[in-house]
Amino acid sequence: KDQPVLRNVSFRVNPGETVALVGPTGSGKTSSMALAHRFYEVWDGAVLVGGHDVRDLTQDSLGRQVAMVLQEPFLFTGTVIENIRYHKADATKEEVVRAAEAVGAHDFIMKLPEGYDTRIEQRGGNLSLGQRQLISFARALVADARILILDEATANINSYTEMLIQKALVRLLEGRTGMVIAHRLATIRN
Repeated sequence: KDQPVLRNVSFRVNPGETVALVGPTGSGKTSSMALAHRFYEVWDGAVLVGGHDVRDLTQDSLGRQVAMVLQEPFLFTGTVIENIRYHKADATKEEVVRAAEAVGAHDFIMKLPEGYDTRIEQRGGNLSLGQRQLISFARALVADARILILDEATANINSYTEMLIQKALVRLLEGRTGMVIAHRLATIRN
């Protein structure tokens, strides 16, 4: 409590607007986003989401409104379709396929041994980082959250996969409030 990570930070992201935070490692970009999702408690000042102080909201209610795509996406042991449905277990197969198509993941998924029913090893060990990232983008699209946080979502992937993800970003951010954390300006150019 007596060692603040952020000092004198104030910004507003309006509904439907996308804001990028760019800066060196350790400058507080990820901490800012973690506060919005209430991964850290707010000691001083306030973090408001939809006009509500996050301290008055549960992580569950925030989780329904905020989707995150991280630099190292977390996939759990289970099928591809279960991983994409993670935030919305009742999503139909058609919704999952549409999301995968929209983010450029459908083609590689269909090439997997059992397509959408292929089992993913622990932490996605049987998929490339780019494939794991595309699945996490499809997951965010299926979740249909109003706020999308992208934390270095294209940092560790090749240029071809980044091109697919850049196209996916346009689709993902449509009509949503976006907060993008990046080191590379190419990630936020558009």
